[in-house]
Amino acid sequence: MNEIFNTVIIGSGPAGLTAAIYASRAELKPLVIAGLNPGGQLMQTTEIENYPGFENGIMGPELMQTMIKQAEKFGSKVIYENVESIDLKEQPFKVKTDKAEYLAKTVIIAMGADANWLNLPNEQRLRGKGVSACATCDGFFFKNKEVVVVGGGDAAMEEANYLTKFVNKVTVVHRSEEFKASKIMLSRAQSNPKVSFMTNSSVVDVLGTDRVEGVKLKDTKTGEEKDFKTDGLFLAIGHTPNTKILEGQVELDVKKYVVVRNNTRTNIEGVFVAGDISDPRYRQAVSAAGVGAMAALDVEKYLAEKEHKE
Repeated sequence: MNEIFNTVIIGSGPAGLTAAIYASRAELKPLVIAGLNPGGQLMQTTEIENYPGFENGIMGPELMQTMIKQAEKFGSKVIYENVESIDLKEQPFKVKTDKAEYLAKTVIIAMGADANWLNLPNEQRLRGKGVSACATCDGFFFKNKEVVVVGGGDAAMEEANYLTKFVNKVTVVHRSEEFKASKIMLSRAQSNPKVSFMTNSSVVDVLGTDRVEGVKLKDTKTGEEKDFKTDGLFLAIGHTPNTKILEGQVELDVKKYVVVRNNTRTNIEGVFVAGDISDPRYRQAVSAAGVGAMAALDVEKYLAEKEHKE
């Protein structure tokens, strides 16, 4: 008979691994399904300077490898397989990967969200070298420089305003003259002396050898292209939560994020959530880790209460 795990944690970013550390210290012997590319978005990040405990910063991959080792040290079983389907209709829950099927009394969903990219020829090559999708993560590195923000919604206006704390100039590039941003957010950006707007324009490539040196812009009305000098490119065109395999099972909001009920619980008893998959607002490693700890504590309490009832 297949082993039934106390909890299966799906995801190996800060949320999933912190949940694993707490769950394993509670002797729940969690199974962490880390995916074939473990570590979440921080594996694509260079230096992290805003994670507590590292006054001189730490590289994203190094932080995630340390967290994996810490989880394993306390008894977490980490496997590098991709989840293909989840059956949450009845307990024990079934989690099927590309290699096996696992049974679980509880599940912690921590699969994160991915930033939306423009899929430009040089975008990923220069990611972490001037191309970013997180102003709060990377804005500090652009002190006294000039940057471009792509987007027309609230997120773009928020990122533009935030970046003016560090940079000399922000140019917001948007493909039309109409903005999706709320009036108050747009007005705030428009009244900021460090923010300028370039409408009816789209970024069609990133320029630079080892670092971003500029972007290639295309006029969306005339089709004319021109090079625009800049030190950084920030994408603010949204995130997509990794919830496709959860559709029809766990309650999702209109943007497909997992709906949180009562701290870390979902609409399904025994299924918990942590990290960016349910957080369209903060999207920080430290906040994801904090909720990961909360999810593990909630799982521990849930299992103890269930055992007491039985």
